[in-house]
Amino acid sequence: MRNDDFDREMTRPVRERRTKTADEACASLMRLCARAERSSGDAMRLMRQWGVDESQRAGVLQRLLAARFIDDERYAEAFVREKINLSGWGAYKIRQALQRKGIDRPTIDAALSRLDSETMRGRLTERLARKMRTVKYSSPYDLRTKLMRHAISLGYDFDTAGDAVAEAMRGMRVDDDI
Repeated sequence: MRNDDFDREMTRPVRERRTKTADEACASLMRLCARAERSSGDAMRLMRQWGVDESQRAGVLQRLLAARFIDDERYAEAFVREKINLSGWGAYKIRQALQRKGIDRPTIDAALSRLDSETMRGRLTERLARKMRTVKYSSPYDLRTKLMRHAISLGYDFDTAGDAVAEAMRGMRVDDDI
């Protein structure tokens, strides 16, 4: 950046963020929730960013919950479906993401209980087979280690990851003599 560009940038007026009232925040959140699922944690985070008074946030959230614009159970189920089908995440990674979103443990457990473990393992095996085609390895042990790391990074438990890696390696006929 040239010196005169820097000076212009430094003298540019800073735009103040206008805080929203509770009614404005409620209307904005209703519009957002009508377009996509949001969790109560998302709503609270947005209200905090908008500068809504702390004493009014709970009231706005209660109005949204009563009108069913926000439903953490519905959100958790949609989140689980999306992350399983589109991202290929495992239960551990999904659980952590939902906890960060402010979803309570019983709601997360209920959403994860609907998962079919065989379907999840099949999807993991397919992902590992695709990964095998792109990973560089010097021995079957090296390949197995890299695939295990990948499966665990996706949020699968060690046993499921090990079974899926063994199945993927059998499918690609990699020599297992380690």
